[in-house]
Amino acid sequence: MSMALPLGAENKRNVYIVIALFSVILVAGGWELYPSIFGSTTQPVQRAVPQAAPAVKVAASAQATAASAPKTDNAGIDPTLRMDKLAQSENIEYEGSGRNIFSAQSAPVAIPIPAASARPTAPVATGPPPPPSAPRPPAIDLKYFGYSQKSDKSFVAYFTRGEDVFQAKSGDIVDRRYKVGAIKANSVEVTDLSYNNTQTLPLAAF
Repeated sequence: MSMALPLGAENKRNVYIVIALFSVILVAGGWELYPSIFGSTTQPVQRAVPQAAPAVKVAASAQATAASAPKTDNAGIDPTLRMDKLAQSENIEYEGSGRNIFSAQSAPVAIPIPAASARPTAPVATGPPPPPSAPRPPAIDLKYFGYSQKSDKSFVAYFTRGEDVFQAKSGDIVDRRYKVGAIKANSVEVTDLSYNNTQTLPLAAF
């Protein structure tokens, strides 16, 4: 026995199916879009890894340089001293124009002496001229011609100057210039006060 469903119930069923399908699509789409919308926008920091030195390339370059360098082969060198070759080199005569530095008999080359020094001679520094020497004091023009002795045993000297005659004891000044010093029998000391010069006058003979 068939039972007919009302029309309103059929529409509600279709509405429920559409809602269920829409929910499934919304959930699936949200799951796909979630990482792009709510995911982290910062990029992960990449740590720089130091590169190892190209040791292999350096070693290969060194091997290539060593391979390209010319090889020295001493296999063909004779270390024996050849006396004939040595004597032959000693017999070669020097033909140059200068001195032979390998010969003791070679005369040395004469080096010309310069006429003047290449450096200018600096003037010798001279100081101020020395002061002129003091004039030599003139000789005392008194003549000591005798003496006398007093009762107190002191001496009196006698002098002449031209036509003038002077007598003075020790300490007196003659002619306002000459001071009489020690009086002795054969000489007397007289000081010229103008030059502060003391001279010994001998006993003059007449």
